[in-house]
Amino acid sequence: MKKRSIAVIAALTFLVITSPANAATTLLQMNDPVGITFWIVSMGMLAGAVFFFLERNTVAVAWRTSVTVAGLICFIAFVHYMYIRNIWVTTGDVSTAYRYVDWLITIPMQTIEFYLILVAVRKVSDSIFWRLLIASSIMLIGGYLGEAGYIQAFVGFIILIAGWIYILFELFSGEASKAVSKCGNKPLSNAFAVMRMIVTIGWVIYPLGYLLSHLTGGIDSNTLNIIYSLADFVNKLAFGLVIWAAAMQNTSSSRR
Repeated sequence: MKKRSIAVIAALTFLVITSPANAATTLLQMNDPVGITFWIVSMGMLAGAVFFFLERNTVAVAWRTSVTVAGLICFIAFVHYMYIRNIWVTTGDVSTAYRYVDWLITIPMQTIEFYLILVAVRKVSDSIFWRLLIASSIMLIGGYLGEAGYIQAFVGFIILIAGWIYILFELFSGEASKAVSKCGNKPLSNAFAVMRMIVTIGWVIYPLGYLLSHLTGGIDSNTLNIIYSLADFVNKLAFGLVIWAAAMQNTSSSRR
């Protein structure tokens, strides 16, 4: 099974790297911090995807979906960063709106990870899944429409903030929070708490970047690209590693 997984991952990676969309005709310059950041994040996301896909079969069956989703999040981010790296080296500019191609897929996937780790341990209502999915989608759609100029930037910002605040409410005071407090599973409780802090502290960079770039004009696009890339790198990989660690701890406990 592991050999087959490695072969599939290698084939997909080869197709991504050698596809026309990612075959950059201009070499990445060593004095280009934005381009170098794109490249570092691309490789980090690929490493994360390979790790999670290979580890999924080492954890208990109940945890495999959440570990697989963590791998998918990293792989999608890898493909996307390869694409925007190519745009950067050929045009010298990457609009934040391009990032929503990644965010519109991976951020909802990250929010439903809270539901997936809960159902790995206990039975919970499906409404948690749908509330987190819908809130994160509304948050991102509002942000994209504001970034791309389809609606006023301020309106997009309000929608983005409203979605984010609702997600935080659900994780701190809503049904998801109550479910984890009653689970009696320490690895799950610890993972939920760390993931919740990532959504609270790690995600603050996204509305802050929107505010500075569209409503105050206080940051240049190059700096914003570097900050967004590093935030994605930490937030996505840390999210997955926390889930994997909880899965491994629960798997070890079940084998004793």
